[in-house]
Amino acid sequence: MPSETAPWDEGCDLLVAGSGAAGLAAAVTAAHHGLKVIVVEKDSVLGGTSAWSGGWIWAPRNPVARRHGISEERAEPRRYLEAVLGNNFNAELVDAFLDAAPEMVGFFETETALRFDPGLHIPDTYGHQPGAGTGGRSVIAQPYDGRALGPEIARLRRPLPETSFMGLTIQAGPDLKAFLSATRSARSAAYVARRLGRHLWDLARHGRAMQLRNGSALIARLIRSALDLGVELRTETAIARLETGATGITGATVNGPDGPRRIAARRGVVLACGGFPNDAVRRAATFPHPETHATLAVPTASGDGLRIGEDAGGQAAETLASPGAWCPVSEVTWPDGTRGVFPHIIDRGKPGVIGVLASGRRFCNEGLGYHDYVRSMLDAIPEDATPESWLVCDHRFLRRYGLGIVRPAPVPIGPWLKSGYLKTGRSLADLAKACGIDPPRLQETVATYNADARRGEDSAFGRGTSPYMRLQGDPSVGPNPCMAPLETAPFYAVRVIPGSFGTFLGLQTDGQARVLGPDAAPIPGLYAAGTDMASVMGGHYPAGGINLGPALTFGFIAGRDAAGAAP
Repeated sequence: MPSETAPWDEGCDLLVAGSGAAGLAAAVTAAHHGLKVIVVEKDSVLGGTSAWSGGWIWAPRNPVARRHGISEERAEPRRYLEAVLGNNFNAELVDAFLDAAPEMVGFFETETALRFDPGLHIPDTYGHQPGAGTGGRSVIAQPYDGRALGPEIARLRRPLPETSFMGLTIQAGPDLKAFLSATRSARSAAYVARRLGRHLWDLARHGRAMQLRNGSALIARLIRSALDLGVELRTETAIARLETGATGITGATVNGPDGPRRIAARRGVVLACGGFPNDAVRRAATFPHPETHATLAVPTASGDGLRIGEDAGGQAAETLASPGAWCPVSEVTWPDGTRGVFPHIIDRGKPGVIGVLASGRRFCNEGLGYHDYVRSMLDAIPEDATPESWLVCDHRFLRRYGLGIVRPAPVPIGPWLKSGYLKTGRSLADLAKACGIDPPRLQETVATYNADARRGEDSAFGRGTSPYMRLQGDPSVGPNPCMAPLETAPFYAVRVIPGSFGTFLGLQTDGQARVLGPDAAPIPGLYAAGTDMASVMGGHYPAGGINLGPALTFGFIAGRDAAGAAP
């Protein structure tokens, strides 16, 4: 590395690499405490994968929940994490997270443009574990009017077409329920008409969605906060290497539109580049079936932070339960030939759909978490076989809830049948042949499942037996809101393969988000947050929002520590 006597091109107090939730949280926190902050982002837009996310933030004991009457002792979420994480439980990181998460939410609420809505009825995934929460541990950024960003809206990453409707983001909860019931409820139809009408106006006037929800709202509010505090946001500028002096990390070289520049960072550098989901070499070394895997992360999340951190002496975690945050996905080919990936987050838990392998057998509880679905699929398929499954439903289910990218009625399904994304058959046997599934076994599996559904008891996997599963179901369906027979022809299926939201195997840090060197001591001036930091969840997925919650919290911790501010 160049010597510390080489001239700097410019200087700041804190340099942040990456503009997702973690990077912006660090930048906003440090700037609030008086630091001069520069954020460099490799892409031409801001927000990283966070902008594409569902936006839910797992932050136990947060002040939003307390205002709504939900209060609990710190020991309860800690007990839950200890049970779920098992041998991957890192007491220092967990305690740091649980201590700072409520402070993080309170800070952003009172000092920035962030405002939160509570997840009062969102339970943790594993309701049978001690300390599992039944609601209040999650928050989400309130919807945001994109016009409040002014010209900076042009630098906000646009939503994925696969997870939006004509570019309109739809938030899980009442918003989504209205869209799903628009053909059966006059009130829902009126609500949807208003949303779509305003969206079409925004498209005509601004060329993009302005009713921001989910991750888009979170990132927009963080961008607004950063701008208000004087944070400099540089796009198309990638961190290339760290600079080291007698006191530790003293800055970095970045490559931007005008070439390389050396930036002095008096209080340190935060690595928040988005992990390695698109680093083919590292993914091949750590992911099962990497050749089939499809990530939902942005293309620029290619391991820069990890490589740069390792070059400076940082150590990447190697022993987590899973290298990535798994999610079942289906591959989408749009009419214009472009390709995308759809995350199966919501449809699997609705009553009247099952997941089967090519053998025609179910292999998991479809209503559990997305991470669990993929983990069960990988466990059930031989190492030399293609990891794939099929989500199978009937006509009633498809028109009521949709399946994957196929929207519910009245949106037509013809284009997806024509493209081959959606397979169909007049009978289960016909569907099985179209998909390459064993026909007799599929018929047998559906017959067993249908008998269970009529009784309301899943004899194979216990679907519908926890608050988390029941929340994913449909309360209008009984006796089990997560189960309904597949009996209305024609039948349909979508091929599902392993995917991920991002990676868990980041740099090892301490509870202050400081990167640890070979001797397990902090490297002075070097922080990591988001997926550049080894997951505090140890490679497990105990609740929705366990990516964004720690990303924001440890970004907040890093910014606070760099500023020398007390908790």
